[in-house]
Amino acid sequence: MSKYIHLSKEWPAFEWEDEKIILPLSAMRHKQGRLLGKLEGLGFRLREEATLETLTQDVIKSSEIEGEKLPADQVRSSIARRLGIEIAGEVVVSRNVEGIVEMMLDATQKYKEALTDDRLFGWHATLFPTGRSGMHKIRVGAWRDDANGPMQVVSGAMGKERVHYEAPEAARLDVEVDAFLRWFNATTPLDPVLKAAIAHLWFVTIHPFEDGNGRIARAIADMQLARADGSRQRFYSMSAQIQRERNIYYEVLEKTQKGNLDITRWLLWFFDCLDRAIALSEENLSGVIHKAKFWESHQSVALSERQRKMLNLFMDGFEGKLTSSKWAKITKCSPDTALRDIQDLMEKGILEKDDGGGRSTSYKLRS
Repeated sequence: MSKYIHLSKEWPAFEWEDEKIILPLSAMRHKQGRLLGKLEGLGFRLREEATLETLTQDVIKSSEIEGEKLPADQVRSSIARRLGIEIAGEVVVSRNVEGIVEMMLDATQKYKEALTDDRLFGWHATLFPTGRSGMHKIRVGAWRDDANGPMQVVSGAMGKERVHYEAPEAARLDVEVDAFLRWFNATTPLDPVLKAAIAHLWFVTIHPFEDGNGRIARAIADMQLARADGSRQRFYSMSAQIQRERNIYYEVLEKTQKGNLDITRWLLWFFDCLDRAIALSEENLSGVIHKAKFWESHQSVALSERQRKMLNLFMDGFEGKLTSSKWAKITKCSPDTALRDIQDLMEKGILEKDDGGGRSTSYKLRS
Protein backbone atom coordinates (compact mmCIF):
# COMPACT_ATOMS: atom_id res chain seq x y z
CA MET A 1 0.00 0.00 0.00
CA SER A 2 1.25 3.52 -0.85
CA LYS A 3 2.13 5.83 2.02
CA TYR A 4 -0.47 8.38 0.90
CA ILE A 5 -3.63 7.82 -1.13
CA HIS A 6 -2.57 10.26 -3.87
CA LEU A 7 0.41 7.95 -4.61
CA SER A 8 -1.85 5.00 -5.40
CA LYS A 9 -1.91 3.87 -9.05
CA GLU A 10 -5.72 4.02 -8.95
CA TRP A 11 -5.86 7.58 -7.53
CA PRO A 12 -8.37 9.28 -7.49
CA ALA A 13 -10.75 6.31 -7.95
CA PHE A 14 -12.31 6.50 -4.49
CA GLU A 15 -14.21 3.49 -3.18
CA TRP A 16 -16.71 3.01 -0.35
CA GLU A 17 -19.01 0.37 1.06
CA ASP A 18 -22.54 1.26 0.01
CA GLU A 19 -24.18 -0.97 2.60
CA LYS A 20 -22.41 0.94 5.41
CA ILE A 21 -23.15 4.47 4.25
CA ILE A 22 -26.69 4.21 2.86
CA LEU A 23 -28.57 4.27 6.18
CA PRO A 24 -26.57 7.11 7.82
CA LEU A 25 -26.81 9.12 4.60
CA SER A 26 -30.57 8.54 4.31
CA ALA A 27 -31.19 9.43 7.96
CA MET A 28 -29.17 12.62 7.66
CA ARG A 29 -30.91 13.59 4.39
CA HIS A 30 -34.29 13.10 6.12
CA LYS A 31 -33.28 15.54 8.89
CA GLN A 32 -31.95 17.94 6.29
CA GLY A 33 -35.26 17.91 4.40
CA ARG A 34 -37.26 18.31 7.60
CA LEU A 35 -35.21 21.35 8.65
CA LEU A 36 -35.56 23.01 5.24
CA GLY A 37 -39.30 22.34 5.26
CA LYS A 38 -39.68 23.85 8.72
CA LEU A 39 -37.84 27.01 7.67
CA GLU A 40 -39.79 27.40 4.45
CA GLY A 41 -42.91 27.98 6.56
CA LEU A 42 -41.37 30.77 8.65
CA GLY A 43 -41.54 33.67 6.26
CA PHE A 44 -38.82 35.60 4.48
CA ARG A 45 -37.63 37.80 7.38
CA LEU A 46 -37.07 34.88 9.73
CA ARG A 47 -35.30 32.84 7.05
CA GLU A 48 -33.10 35.85 6.37
CA GLU A 49 -32.17 36.08 10.07
CA ALA A 50 -31.44 32.33 10.21
CA THR A 51 -29.22 32.61 7.12
CA LEU A 52 -27.32 35.57 8.57
CA GLU A 53 -26.72 33.69 11.82
CA THR A 54 -25.62 30.49 10.04
CA LEU A 55 -23.23 32.20 7.63
CA THR A 56 -21.73 34.24 10.48
CA GLN A 57 -21.01 31.05 12.40
CA ASP A 58 -19.67 29.36 9.26
CA VAL A 59 -17.11 32.10 8.63
CA ILE A 60 -16.06 32.44 12.28
CA LYS A 61 -15.73 28.72 12.98
CA SER A 62 -13.98 27.85 9.71
CA SER A 63 -11.28 30.38 10.64
CA GLU A 64 -11.13 29.11 14.24
CA ILE A 65 -10.29 25.64 12.94
CA GLU A 66 -7.12 27.21 11.52
CA GLY A 67 -6.42 29.06 14.78
CA GLU A 68 -7.68 32.49 13.65
CA LYS A 69 -10.35 34.26 15.74
CA LEU A 70 -12.47 36.81 13.87
CA PRO A 71 -14.62 39.53 15.50
CA ALA A 72 -18.22 38.29 15.34
CA ASP A 73 -19.70 41.79 14.95
CA GLN A 74 -17.49 42.50 11.92
CA VAL A 75 -18.34 39.18 10.25
CA ARG A 76 -22.06 39.66 10.85
CA SER A 77 -21.98 43.26 9.62
CA SER A 78 -20.07 42.34 6.45
CA ILE A 79 -22.44 39.49 5.58
CA ALA A 80 -25.55 41.57 6.32
CA ARG A 81 -24.35 44.44 4.12
CA ARG A 82 -23.52 42.12 1.21
CA LEU A 83 -26.88 40.33 1.45
CA GLY A 84 -28.85 43.57 1.86
CA ILE A 85 -30.03 42.67 5.38
CA GLU A 86 -30.64 45.59 7.72
CA ILE A 87 -29.09 45.26 11.17
CA ALA A 88 -28.60 47.78 13.96
CA GLY A 89 -25.34 49.70 14.23
CA GLU A 90 -22.50 50.39 11.80
CA VAL A 91 -19.30 48.42 12.32
CA VAL A 92 -15.95 49.08 10.69
CA VAL A 93 -14.87 45.83 9.03
CA SER A 94 -11.23 44.86 8.50
CA ARG A 95 -9.93 43.90 5.06
CA ASN A 96 -9.15 40.42 6.33
CA VAL A 97 -12.75 39.80 7.44
CA GLU A 98 -14.15 41.26 4.22
CA GLY A 99 -12.03 38.84 2.18
CA ILE A 100 -13.09 35.72 4.11
CA VAL A 101 -16.76 36.75 3.92
CA GLU A 102 -16.44 37.44 0.20
CA MET A 103 -15.13 33.91 -0.43
CA MET A 104 -17.89 32.23 1.60
CA LEU A 105 -20.68 34.24 -0.03
CA ASP A 106 -19.29 33.63 -3.50
CA ALA A 107 -19.37 29.89 -2.76
CA THR A 108 -22.86 29.74 -1.23
CA GLN A 109 -24.69 32.48 -3.14
CA LYS A 110 -23.29 31.57 -6.57
CA TYR A 111 -23.40 27.81 -6.06
CA LYS A 112 -24.81 27.16 -9.53
CA GLU A 113 -21.80 28.68 -11.27
CA ALA A 114 -18.88 26.50 -12.33
CA LEU A 115 -15.88 26.21 -10.05
CA THR A 116 -12.74 27.16 -12.00
CA ASP A 117 -9.06 27.58 -11.23
CA ASP A 118 -9.49 31.34 -11.70
CA ARG A 119 -12.31 31.37 -9.16
CA LEU A 120 -10.17 29.43 -6.71
CA PHE A 121 -7.32 31.90 -7.25
CA GLY A 122 -9.77 34.71 -6.44
CA TRP A 123 -10.86 32.97 -3.23
CA HIS A 124 -7.25 32.50 -2.22
CA ALA A 125 -6.43 36.15 -2.89
CA THR A 126 -9.33 37.29 -0.68
CA LEU A 127 -8.05 35.10 2.18
CA PHE A 128 -4.58 36.68 2.05
CA PRO A 129 -5.06 40.31 0.93
CA THR A 130 -1.58 41.34 2.14
CA GLY A 131 0.19 38.46 0.41
CA ARG A 132 1.22 37.08 3.77
CA SER A 133 0.16 34.29 6.09
CA GLY A 134 1.09 35.64 9.51
CA MET A 135 4.66 36.87 9.18
CA HIS A 136 5.45 34.80 6.11
CA LYS A 137 5.14 35.93 2.52
CA ILE A 138 3.28 33.34 0.39
CA ARG A 139 2.29 32.76 -3.21
CA VAL A 140 -1.19 34.25 -3.51
CA GLY A 141 -3.67 33.49 -6.28
CA ALA A 142 -1.39 30.76 -7.67
CA TRP A 143 -0.63 27.13 -7.00
CA ARG A 144 2.17 26.47 -4.56
CA ASP A 145 5.65 25.47 -5.71
CA ASP A 146 8.25 23.24 -4.06
CA ALA A 147 10.89 25.94 -3.70
CA ASN A 148 11.04 25.34 0.06
CA GLY A 149 10.65 21.58 -0.15
CA PRO A 150 7.55 19.37 -0.29
CA MET A 151 4.23 20.62 1.13
CA GLN A 152 3.80 18.90 4.50
CA VAL A 153 1.28 19.12 7.35
CA VAL A 154 3.50 19.13 10.43
CA SER A 155 3.08 19.47 14.21
CA GLY A 156 5.49 19.52 17.15
CA ALA A 157 8.43 21.61 18.29
CA MET A 158 11.33 22.38 15.99
CA GLY A 159 13.58 19.35 15.73
CA LYS A 160 10.79 17.07 16.95
CA GLU A 161 8.30 17.63 14.15
CA ARG A 162 5.79 14.98 13.25
CA VAL A 163 4.73 14.81 9.59
CA HIS A 164 1.01 14.08 9.41
CA TYR A 165 0.73 14.32 5.65
CA GLU A 166 2.73 15.15 2.52
CA ALA A 167 0.82 16.55 -0.45
CA PRO A 168 1.39 15.78 -4.16
CA GLU A 169 4.46 17.43 -5.65
CA ALA A 170 3.87 20.85 -7.22
CA ALA A 171 4.58 19.56 -10.74
CA ARG A 172 1.37 17.48 -10.54
CA LEU A 173 -0.96 20.30 -9.51
CA ASP A 174 -2.22 21.47 -12.92
CA VAL A 175 -3.30 17.92 -13.79
CA GLU A 176 -4.65 17.17 -10.30
CA VAL A 177 -6.74 20.31 -9.98
CA ASP A 178 -8.04 19.99 -13.54
CA ALA A 179 -9.26 16.44 -12.82
CA PHE A 180 -10.94 17.61 -9.60
CA LEU A 181 -12.70 20.56 -11.25
CA ARG A 182 -13.95 18.50 -14.19
CA TRP A 183 -15.45 16.00 -11.73
CA PHE A 184 -16.90 18.68 -9.45
CA ASN A 185 -18.57 20.60 -12.28
CA ALA A 186 -19.91 17.52 -14.07
CA THR A 187 -23.39 16.15 -13.56
CA THR A 188 -23.05 12.82 -11.77
CA PRO A 189 -25.50 10.26 -10.33
CA LEU A 190 -23.92 10.69 -6.88
CA ASP A 191 -26.07 11.92 -4.02
CA PRO A 192 -25.12 15.63 -3.73
CA VAL A 193 -24.19 15.33 -0.03
CA LEU A 194 -21.97 12.34 -0.81
CA LYS A 195 -20.36 14.51 -3.48
CA ALA A 196 -19.76 17.27 -0.90
CA ALA A 197 -17.93 14.79 1.36
CA ILE A 198 -15.74 13.54 -1.48
CA ALA A 199 -15.03 17.08 -2.73
CA HIS A 200 -13.85 18.19 0.71
CA LEU A 201 -11.49 15.22 1.04
CA TRP A 202 -10.23 15.36 -2.56
CA PHE A 203 -9.38 19.07 -2.53
CA VAL A 204 -7.66 19.08 0.86
CA THR A 205 -5.66 16.01 -0.22
CA ILE A 206 -4.40 17.82 -3.34
CA HIS A 207 -3.52 20.79 -1.08
CA PRO A 208 -2.81 23.07 -4.05
CA PHE A 209 -2.13 26.32 -2.17
CA GLU A 210 0.67 27.33 0.13
CA ASP A 211 -1.91 28.11 2.85
CA GLY A 212 -5.70 28.30 3.22
CA ASN A 213 -6.43 24.84 1.80
CA GLY A 214 -8.67 23.81 4.71
CA ARG A 215 -10.85 26.92 4.53
CA ILE A 216 -11.20 26.63 0.77
CA ALA A 217 -12.02 22.91 1.03
CA ARG A 218 -14.79 23.73 3.51
CA ALA A 219 -16.08 26.50 1.22
CA ILE A 220 -16.21 23.98 -1.64
CA ALA A 221 -18.15 21.57 0.57
CA ASP A 222 -20.55 24.39 1.52
CA MET A 223 -20.98 25.21 -2.16
CA GLN A 224 -21.91 21.62 -2.90
CA LEU A 225 -24.26 21.49 0.13
CA ALA A 226 -26.00 24.61 -1.24
CA ARG A 227 -26.44 22.66 -4.49
CA ALA A 228 -27.86 19.77 -2.45
CA ASP A 229 -30.37 22.14 -0.80
CA GLY A 230 -31.05 24.01 -4.03
CA SER A 231 -30.96 27.26 -2.04
CA ARG A 232 -28.75 30.26 -1.33
CA GLN A 233 -30.13 30.40 2.19
CA ARG A 234 -28.05 28.50 4.74
CA PHE A 235 -29.63 27.04 7.87
CA TYR A 236 -26.90 24.76 9.25
CA SER A 237 -23.14 25.18 9.58
CA MET A 238 -20.85 22.26 8.78
CA SER A 239 -17.78 24.36 9.68
CA ALA A 240 -19.16 25.18 13.13
CA GLN A 241 -19.65 21.48 13.81
CA ILE A 242 -16.20 20.58 12.46
CA GLN A 243 -14.73 23.16 14.85
CA ARG A 244 -16.48 21.41 17.76
CA GLU A 245 -15.03 18.09 16.56
CA ARG A 246 -11.70 19.50 15.41
CA ASN A 247 -9.49 16.76 16.88
CA ILE A 248 -11.47 13.85 15.44
CA TYR A 249 -11.73 15.75 12.12
CA TYR A 250 -7.96 15.86 11.78
CA GLU A 251 -7.61 12.29 13.02
CA VAL A 252 -10.06 10.85 10.49
CA LEU A 253 -8.60 13.00 7.71
CA GLU A 254 -5.04 11.85 8.45
CA LYS A 255 -5.98 8.16 8.63
CA THR A 256 -7.91 8.44 5.37
CA GLN A 257 -5.05 10.16 3.56
CA LYS A 258 -2.63 7.49 4.78
CA GLY A 259 -4.94 4.60 3.94
CA ASN A 260 -6.11 3.04 0.72
CA LEU A 261 -8.74 4.49 -1.60
CA ASP A 262 -11.61 3.07 0.47
CA ILE A 263 -12.95 6.25 2.08
CA THR A 264 -15.91 4.68 3.92
CA ARG A 265 -14.67 5.85 7.32
CA TRP A 266 -14.33 9.46 6.12
CA LEU A 267 -17.81 9.41 4.58
CA LEU A 268 -19.41 8.02 7.74
CA TRP A 269 -17.74 10.70 9.85
CA PHE A 270 -18.77 13.45 7.41
CA PHE A 271 -22.42 12.32 7.38
CA ASP A 272 -22.51 12.00 11.17
CA CYS A 273 -20.91 15.42 11.60
CA LEU A 274 -23.41 16.99 9.22
CA ASP A 275 -26.23 15.17 11.01
CA ARG A 276 -25.11 16.75 14.29
CA ALA A 277 -24.82 20.17 12.63
CA ILE A 278 -28.42 19.90 11.42
CA ALA A 279 -29.66 18.72 14.84
CA LEU A 280 -27.93 21.65 16.55
CA SER A 281 -29.38 24.04 13.97
CA GLU A 282 -32.87 22.82 14.84
CA GLU A 283 -32.16 23.57 18.52
CA ASN A 284 -30.76 27.01 17.75
CA LEU A 285 -33.62 27.85 15.44
CA SER A 286 -35.89 28.64 18.37
CA GLY A 287 -33.42 31.34 19.49
CA VAL A 288 -33.27 32.87 16.01
CA ILE A 289 -37.07 32.92 15.80
CA HIS A 290 -37.37 34.46 19.27
CA LYS A 291 -34.85 37.18 18.42
CA ALA A 292 -36.44 38.01 15.06
CA LYS A 293 -39.92 38.15 16.57
CA PHE A 294 -38.64 40.37 19.38
CA TRP A 295 -37.31 42.96 16.95
CA GLU A 296 -40.40 42.65 14.80
CA SER A 297 -42.63 43.47 17.77
CA HIS A 298 -40.39 46.38 18.87
CA GLN A 299 -39.61 47.88 15.47
CA SER A 300 -41.48 51.11 16.28
CA VAL A 301 -39.74 51.58 19.66
CA ALA A 302 -37.05 54.29 19.70
CA LEU A 303 -33.81 52.74 20.95
CA SER A 304 -30.23 53.94 21.06
CA GLU A 305 -27.38 52.06 19.39
CA ARG A 306 -26.12 51.05 22.87
CA GLN A 307 -29.50 49.61 23.78
CA ARG A 308 -29.78 47.65 20.54
CA LYS A 309 -26.27 46.28 20.96
CA MET A 310 -26.92 45.10 24.52
CA LEU A 311 -30.31 43.58 23.69
CA ASN A 312 -28.74 41.63 20.82
CA LEU A 313 -25.94 40.42 23.08
CA PHE A 314 -28.49 39.43 25.70
CA MET A 315 -30.52 37.36 23.25
CA ASP A 316 -27.38 35.80 21.73
CA GLY A 317 -26.57 34.12 25.05
CA PHE A 318 -25.18 36.72 27.43
CA GLU A 319 -22.92 35.10 30.05
CA GLY A 320 -24.03 35.64 33.64
CA LYS A 321 -26.51 38.25 34.79
CA LEU A 322 -27.11 41.62 33.18
CA THR A 323 -26.18 44.44 35.57
CA SER A 324 -25.66 48.17 35.08
CA SER A 325 -21.91 47.76 35.70
CA LYS A 326 -21.63 45.15 32.91
CA TRP A 327 -23.69 47.41 30.66
CA ALA A 328 -21.29 50.30 31.30
CA LYS A 329 -18.21 48.16 30.71
CA ILE A 330 -19.41 46.58 27.46
CA THR A 331 -20.80 49.79 25.92
CA LYS A 332 -17.95 51.94 27.32
CA CYS A 333 -20.31 54.44 28.91
CA SER A 334 -20.58 55.88 32.43
CA PRO A 335 -22.46 54.01 35.20
CA ASP A 336 -25.10 56.76 35.23
CA THR A 337 -25.64 56.47 31.46
CA ALA A 338 -25.90 52.68 31.77
CA LEU A 339 -28.53 52.98 34.48
CA ARG A 340 -30.52 55.50 32.41
CA ASP A 341 -30.40 53.13 29.41
CA ILE A 342 -31.73 50.28 31.54
CA GLN A 343 -34.44 52.37 33.22
CA ASP A 344 -35.58 53.59 29.80
CA LEU A 345 -35.95 49.96 28.64
CA MET A 346 -37.90 49.13 31.79
CA GLU A 347 -40.27 52.04 31.16
CA LYS A 348 -40.76 50.77 27.60
CA GLY A 349 -41.66 47.32 28.92
CA ILE A 350 -38.60 45.55 27.49
CA LEU A 351 -36.58 44.84 30.66
CA GLU A 352 -37.58 44.11 34.24
CA LYS A 353 -35.71 43.46 37.46
CA ASP A 354 -34.55 39.92 38.04
CA ASP A 355 -36.19 38.20 41.00
CA GLY A 356 -32.87 36.69 42.09
CA GLY A 357 -31.75 39.71 44.11
CA GLY A 358 -28.21 39.69 45.47
CA ARG A 359 -25.65 42.44 46.00
CA SER A 360 -26.17 43.95 42.54
CA THR A 361 -29.52 44.48 40.87
CA SER A 362 -29.77 42.41 37.68
CA TYR A 363 -32.24 42.58 34.82
CA LYS A 364 -33.96 40.26 32.40
CA LEU A 365 -36.17 40.50 29.33
CA ARG A 366 -39.82 40.93 30.24
CA SER A 367 -41.69 37.76 29.26
